[in-house]
Amino acid sequence: MINVTSAEQYNTLLETHQKVVVDFTAVWCGPCKLIKPEFERLSTEPQYRTISFAVIDVDQVPDVSETAGIRAMPTFQTYANGDKKGELLGADPNKLRKLVDELARA
Repeated sequence: MINVTSAEQYNTLLETHQKVVVDFTAVWCGPCKLIKPEFERLSTEPQYRTISFAVIDVDQVPDVSETAGIRAMPTFQTYANGDKKGELLGADPNKLRKLVDELARA
C-alpha cells in the first residue's frame, strides 16, 4: 500500500507502475473508514500482485484530488500505463472488487 503525500509522488506512481488503483479518502469520511479494510485486503490478494494500491487523503493532497476530478469520498480510480481506466464513487465492496478485477484483466 502506497501512501501518496504529494503531486510529484502521484505523477511518478502513474509513470512507473503499469497498473494502479487509487483510493481517494478523508479521515473524517465514515464510508471511507468502512471500505478501507476491504481495499487493504484486496491489496494482499495474489491475483492482484501486478497492481499497485495507493491511498490519497484529499485534505492532505488537494491539488491531486482536484486534478483527478474528485467530487465525493471515497472515490476509487484505476490507471493502466498512466491512463485512467475506471472509477467508482462510494463504498460498495462488490463494485470495488469488480473495478479491481477489470484492471487486473486490462
